[in-house]
Amino acid sequence: MQSQTGGSISAVSLCNTRRLGRVLIILCVVLAAFSMPVSAQESNPICSDESDTLASMVEGFIQITTALGVMGLLIVWQADSLMQMIAVGREQKASLRDHKRTAIKSAAILVCLGPLFTVAGTTMGLPIASCVDLIPF
Repeated sequence: MQSQTGGSISAVSLCNTRRLGRVLIILCVVLAAFSMPVSAQESNPICSDESDTLASMVEGFIQITTALGVMGLLIVWQADSLMQMIAVGREQKASLRDHKRTAIKSAAILVCLGPLFTVAGTTMGLPIASCVDLIPF
């Protein structure tokens, strides 16, 4: 029984690791694709907007998704804690602990992505990094 549970946990971890790897690769490709045309232009169209509408929309989107992600973490954490009190078997409790751990990892990644993109954008010299603040807090 334990080998089956351990195998499924490692399969889930492997699937999550692969998914995270794919997301990071896609993100790098998108950043590279968007940085080339923008750097070729003389002025940054996002920063040149006098009303800062696009920059405000990007910042608002990051703040909303981060807030919803943290609220989702709190809901999942509370639901899993309640289910752990009701759960009968060790396998159920272990599964719920793993689910809580996965939720915490996802929320941590979500909270860290904004500052990471801000630092990466500044380091890579992306013009958008000078006028859009991706730090949600």
